[in-house]
Amino acid sequence: MRIISGSHKGRRLSAPKNLPVRPTTDFAKEGLFNILRNQFNFSEINVLDLFAGTGNISFEFASRGVTEITSVDSYYGCVQYISKIAEEFEFPIQVIKATTEKFLTNSNGKYSIIFADPPYNFEVEDLSKIVSTIFENNLLKEEGIIIIEHAKHRDLSQISHFKHLRKYGGSVFSFFD
Repeated sequence: MRIISGSHKGRRLSAPKNLPVRPTTDFAKEGLFNILRNQFNFSEINVLDLFAGTGNISFEFASRGVTEITSVDSYYGCVQYISKIAEEFEFPIQVIKATTEKFLTNSNGKYSIIFADPPYNFEVEDLSKIVSTIFENNLLKEEGIIIIEHAKHRDLSQISHFKHLRKYGGSVFSFFD
């Protein structure tokens, strides 16, 4: 995996092989950030990265100038890896070991962008619960968006607050606001 743009453009990262992750591909990540850079000034927003895994998305946001990033993952190895890279690159990432459900239920923060990349085997009901919990707990800023990365065979268009989707190979980003 590599950082596509920003202060650490081109840096390659090698996550440990034993992590239970499926990092967002560079192709999909580049498409996503092309959309986001036209919508947000990265130096003025904060980001919540759920199911952060290798920290791939968090690192991209940090490299592009986001100064407040919260990365949440339930797997200790992922939390360790993100913390190590964030410290090494001096990225402003707060790493939290928790399940997404527990974090969303207990958080009182408000975020400009909430990105979630749960396992591709999550059912639509599970993905809908993530979105509804975010709105029920008022975690999204007024002009904010939720982005859920999921497999192309999942249709999230019936979930409340659905806005649109973008497909990149086998990955789909569904946007909610």
